[in-house]
Formats: sequence, structure tokens, C-alpha cells
Amino acid sequence: MAELTFLGAAGTVTGSKYLLEADGRRVLVDCGLFQGLKELRLRNWEPFPVPPESIDAVVLTHAHLDHVGFLPRLVAAGFRGPVFSTAGTADLCRLVLPDSARIQEEDARQANRQGYTKHHPALPLYTEADAFRALSQIHPVSYRHPIEIARGISVEFTPAGHLLGAAFITCTLASGKRILFGGDLGRYNRPVLPDPADAASADGAGPPHLALVESTYGDRDHDAEDEGERLAAVIRDVAARQGKLIIPSFAIGRVEELLYWLRRLERERRIPVMPVFVDSPMALEALKYYTARVAELDPDMRPPQKDVSVFATARYQAVSSPQQSRELTASRRSAIVISSSGMATGGRVLHHLEAGLPDPRNTVLFVGYQAAGTRGRSLVAGAPEVKIHGRLVPVRARIAQIDSMSAHAGRNELLRWLSTFPGQPGRLVLVHGEPPALEGLREAVQQRLGWNGHIAEHRERIAV
Repeated sequence: MAELTFLGAAGTVTGSKYLLEADGRRVLVDCGLFQGLKELRLRNWEPFPVPPESIDAVVLTHAHLDHVGFLPRLVAAGFRGPVFSTAGTADLCRLVLPDSARIQEEDARQANRQGYTKHHPALPLYTEADAFRALSQIHPVSYRHPIEIARGISVEFTPAGHLLGAAFITCTLASGKRILFGGDLGRYNRPVLPDPADAASADGAGPPHLALVESTYGDRDHDAEDEGERLAAVIRDVAARQGKLIIPSFAIGRVEELLYWLRRLERERRIPVMPVFVDSPMALEALKYYTARVAELDPDMRPPQKDVSVFATARYQAVSSPQQSRELTASRRSAIVISSSGMATGGRVLHHLEAGLPDPRNTVLFVGYQAAGTRGRSLVAGAPEVKIHGRLVPVRARIAQIDSMSAHAGRNELLRWLSTFPGQPGRLVLVHGEPPALEGLREAVQQRLGWNGHIAEHRERIAV
């Protein structure tokens, strides 16, 4: 008898955690942080539903915080087992986990200094020491290499095309039953990363008994590809107004695609050459990992001989130190500033927004999904002011959004990937989406594939 409990990403896009219990063993697939709405963020502080020390292993699909960001908290609470991921995910976790801890520690210090907290003192969810302890427990595994992670439970990682190192995971139990954890599925025909691999298993086995599939964009398709023209139009407009283009960006994955497009648009002379600042230490380190793992990228990302980097624009500048960041924030010269976080929930981008939002010459461009309850969602919805660092900041800058750069598969791409299954799974469970997206994908799956999809609920338990 095996059971699966949905501890996150059920009815929401954040906090991915799935607890598998089989033959007396416990395995946690993904260990994500809840983000966005306060009611979701409060879940991060709740006692874990089972003793963390009773978990035999953790398996990670990829290195975004909503899939790995709770791991230091789990370790701090007593988890001492191994954590399995691809090598690319392990590399990126070395960036995102300590960075997340530092941001939380700094946010707590700032809240205490400025008094905008109801808790005395405000505490971080976990510390940098917790993050490094978690990193010491990660064991990298190759793609398409089955490995037993606990007695009677083996897993295999297959490229998902969402992020460097991202995978969907096939879990095989001693009973022979197989569970496919889709993680986050990437896009087809996009730059930087290869397309998602087909879901048909290499060994010719039939469809999984249970499959979990993300639904972030399950009710809609992405904008048609326009060869970067919408991005070019935003840049030309802000350059004409001699303003700043501030791009809150996910530090890993999205920055790489942005630089790809900026470099290409410059070379095609479709935009003026402007200073391009990347103000995110984590993004700068991630660029090194992407460059080092160029064999895992699209073939056209391999730089020609004598080219410095496929990510370097003509006036590219890395912003490393806090002092450089402060100087850039204070500067009023026209430039493109890429900074994290992508939903404007923390990090250096908040300082750029605090300084830049009141200026009508500027534009803030969002290039990814904005979860409910985040500043990003408020800004794209037209909020006249947003709270940053405890004070209300008026919004006079232009707010723009480009959906086509999302790293998540849209509805038709999800259906395309599902059609690569060797047959209908025994049970299809839809996760990692807000209610309209979940319902939209369920209807689309029924109409196009004739399959029934179940929408998971938070803390729901199902038999495998």
C-alpha cells in the first residue's frame, strides 16, 4: 500500500511538496517555499505534517525556490537524509538556497530596524547556516539513470526543458507501480534550453499508474512568438523617453533568455545600444553555470570561436557589490536594469522599484508569471501604489508585461507533452496552478485527449 499526500502546489503555484509513503518508507518529492498571498506564506511557518527526521529522502525536480526553497527549513527541523537531484539542479541550489537565506535574514533585520513588523523580533524562516547544511546533503544524479533512493523506491530524471537541470521524475515502487512527477514543464521551440523530452519511458513500459502535471498556464496559451518585437518596442519607447527599463526577473533561467534577446536585437539593429546592467549576484553566478554546462543548452547557444559569451550585450555590465547597486539605483541615466526577484517579492529589484516607480520616464517590464499576492501581480493589475520597505510608493512609471518569455508550458504545449505518454495514465492529477488554470486544463485534457483529470487539494491523500 502506498499513499501520496499533497503538501503544496495544490490549488496554487507555489510550495511544491509531495509526500510519498510506501512500504514503511517516506520520500518527499520537491521541497518548495510558499510565496505570494500571506495565507500561503504562513504555511511555511507551520509544523511539518510528519517528523522531518522520519523522511528517508528528498528528490528535487529543479532549483526554483517554489520547488527547493523550503529545504533548509526542513533540515533545520531535523531532516538528515539524502537529497537527490540532477547535477545542474545541485549547482543552482548552491546559489538559490544561501541567497534565499540571506534575503530572509536581511528582511528580518530591516523589519526590526524600521519597526514594520508585528513580531518582536522578526525572525528569518531559516539562516544561511541552515542553507549550507542542506547543500551538504545533496547528491547529484545523471539524467536517465535510475537509482534506488530508499528501499523499494527508485527514481529516474528526464529533461523537462524548464531550467538548467530541470527534470520530470519517474518513481518506481517495489510493487511495480510507477508515478510520474511532472515538476515544471518547459517550452517548445524556445531559445537557450532544448525542448522537453517525451514522456514515453525509454524502457518501453506502459503509462504511469499516476501522473502529476503542472497547470500554471493550463487555461491559456502564450502569446504567439514575435521574434522579440514586443521587447524591442518597449526598449525603443523607454529609450525615446530617456528613462530606465527596470526588469524584475527570475535570477535563474529568465535572465539568460533576456540577455539572449537583447544581444540578438542589438545585432539586428532593432533597438538602440544601451547600457545593460545585471544587478543580481545570483544571476551572475547562474550565468557561469549556464556557460559551463553549454552542452545541456540548445546547440545554437554554443558560442562561435573568439566570442566572449553568447549572453554578453554590447554594453553589458555586471553589478556585483552593494555599493555598485546603490549607485545604479540613484543614477537617472537611461539604461536597462535586470534585477531579481521576478515577482518583486524581495532582493535588489525592490530598491530599483522604490526609486524608479515614481518617475514617468521609466518602464517596469515583467517577463514571467506573477502569483497572486505579490507586488508583481499588483503592479500588472494597475495598482496606483505599492508598499516597499514599509512605505507606500506611487506608481507613475509605465508597467508592461510580456508573456511569451515564460518558462512554463502553455495549455497547448502541456497537451502536446501529455500526448507523448505511451497511453492514458491510470490517474492524472493536476497541480501547480491557480483554480481557473487547473479547471481550464482539466477541460482541455478531457476534450482533446479524452482523459479525466483530478484537481488535487491541499493536504489531500490518495492511494497509489
